[in-house]
Amino acid sequence: MLRSVLLTSFLLSAPAFAEVQVAPVPDAATPPDYDGGAIIVTATRAPIAIDRLASSVTVLDKAAIDRAQDIGVTELLWRTPGVTVSRNGGYGTVTSVRIRGAEAEQTVVVIDGVKLNDPSSTSGGYNFANLLVGDAQRIEVLRGPQSILWGSQAIGGVVNVVTAMPEKDLEASFDVEAGSRDTVNARAGLGGRTGPLAWRIGGNVFTTDGISAIRADQGGGERDGYSNRSLTGRAELEIADGVSADVRGYYSRGRTEIDGFAGDTAEYGINREFVGYAGLNVALLDGRFRNRFAFGYTDTDRDNYDPTRQRQQTFDAAGRNRRFEYQGSFAITDTWTALFGVENERSRFRTVSPAASLAIPVPDPVRGHAGITSLYAQLTGEVLPGLTVNGGVRHDDHKTYGGKTQFAGGAAWSLPTGTVLRASYAEGFKAPTLYQLYSEYGNTTLSPERARGWEAGIEQHLFGDALTLGATWFDRRTKDQIDFYSCPFPAPTDPDEIDPLCLTPAGDARFGYYLNIARTRSRGIEATASLKLSDRLLVDGNYSWIDAENRDTGKWLSRRPRNAANGSISYQWPFGLTTGAAVRWAGKSYDDAGNNRRLDDYTLVDLRAEYDLGGGVRLFGRIENLFDEDYQTVYRYGTLGRSVYGGVRARF
Repeated sequence: MLRSVLLTSFLLSAPAFAEVQVAPVPDAATPPDYDGGAIIVTATRAPIAIDRLASSVTVLDKAAIDRAQDIGVTELLWRTPGVTVSRNGGYGTVTSVRIRGAEAEQTVVVIDGVKLNDPSSTSGGYNFANLLVGDAQRIEVLRGPQSILWGSQAIGGVVNVVTAMPEKDLEASFDVEAGSRDTVNARAGLGGRTGPLAWRIGGNVFTTDGISAIRADQGGGERDGYSNRSLTGRAELEIADGVSADVRGYYSRGRTEIDGFAGDTAEYGINREFVGYAGLNVALLDGRFRNRFAFGYTDTDRDNYDPTRQRQQTFDAAGRNRRFEYQGSFAITDTWTALFGVENERSRFRTVSPAASLAIPVPDPVRGHAGITSLYAQLTGEVLPGLTVNGGVRHDDHKTYGGKTQFAGGAAWSLPTGTVLRASYAEGFKAPTLYQLYSEYGNTTLSPERARGWEAGIEQHLFGDALTLGATWFDRRTKDQIDFYSCPFPAPTDPDEIDPLCLTPAGDARFGYYLNIARTRSRGIEATASLKLSDRLLVDGNYSWIDAENRDTGKWLSRRPRNAANGSISYQWPFGLTTGAAVRWAGKSYDDAGNNRRLDDYTLVDLRAEYDLGGGVRLFGRIENLFDEDYQTVYRYGTLGRSVYGGVRARF
């Protein structure tokens, strides 16, 4: 029956072949004003209206970003459903973002269309510590497995950050603020359009004295400061009718003071991240067939230092990705679109930990490299009025573990009653990291982590969109999850009892190695509500219940509260003042895999205000953690207490 409906729908739309159809732009960094200002999602690698999307997504536009007044992207993500965050201290320390109970390294981060991760890190995940709001125009959080379009790591979801593009011949913006702990944050942007050229550059400077990374009751006392300098840039040039070229870049340098295991130290780390992109866009058949040829490059360098040592550098790591890609979109009819592409990614890393004594030579770094070639395709179409279906397939061929194929499919039904029904099934995977494959603890026989997940949800718009309610149930199972296996100590004396993987190639014993041993399951509910009583009053909130557990032990996965909720209210007064408040509550969690160390629940309340001076200039201020809540997201590590900030914002 379903096959007949699909065939009938396709045949009925056949006359559309004679008309001029326009394919969506095959680019995750498409400007947000696409399609006449409708709510459009681009984390799907091509713009699509949000009510046609089968997966759950949260979209934060520039107005929402400005209204929140947050310094880091992490704080914005923390307010969205299904997202939990842990941080090893104040700003600049290791920051992990988990979506729907997945591991932090199972979240894909995309900046202006370029997938960003660190091949030199143990798990290969992205550290959100240095990602400030900067010149971000739009942030999207796409939840659930998304490996069909984004490949490895997209088990929990995708965070898509899109920087601003100019809308005027010449435009500028700046935000400057200062506050608690000698914190100063300044960002500015400048851009314009001249004939066929559109360009924009943005910069962000941040510094703070911070807090002690280790809590005072755990041996910490002195403050651990942090500074960050970042720069973004985008340019697009129309070469000819239907042909354009664009370049994008992002650079960040952060310096973080850190504590040792015993407490205060003079140690610090420097983290440098670079993202580069160059693309050629070709539209054929009057825009019906769009093509994008691109090269993306990421470079992450991490160095740690201890000024008290004879040789001050304690750690040096570098990871690089080079990605060549082709992506195309074809408008089959006015309601059916095909999206397809091919990618080749080459990654390499090196890491070394020099000895403290200058008399001991620096050892040769551990090195590794890998390549992966991928093919993917997705078909999206409308089988009935308002009913959009999609199906996709992806095949990845990895240098080490061979080929894997993934599938996904879903549907979204937008009804005349203001109801949107969604359901989807998707598979995800995460390739072993270079460290897990080739380090001193590496295992070249590792297989990729694999996940299967589904979700079903409903969204109801009432009273002309004044009230929106939504709820989604999701369930994801992951197997072959990679974990560290400790070799027996002392080692067995009987050669028949010795695990070959517990020996180095030279025959020496090693502490352990990485192995596909873990199985996890995450399921839960995400509920959202938004109420706009007038043009001046906005109330919204969300609640997440996430049951994330180890399927072998039945224990909670660490640092993932089972319950979390967010709420906010904003009111715009007639005389130019806007005031608001936000509350965040997280239930208890556990810091360790054995659930022996509990992290208590906590509630954070923030207040904010903004005053319009006219001419695009606004004064703003906020109080974070109003009641100075003492809480932990990671055992032994501190969190920010009550903080007060104020500043000025201008848009010209």
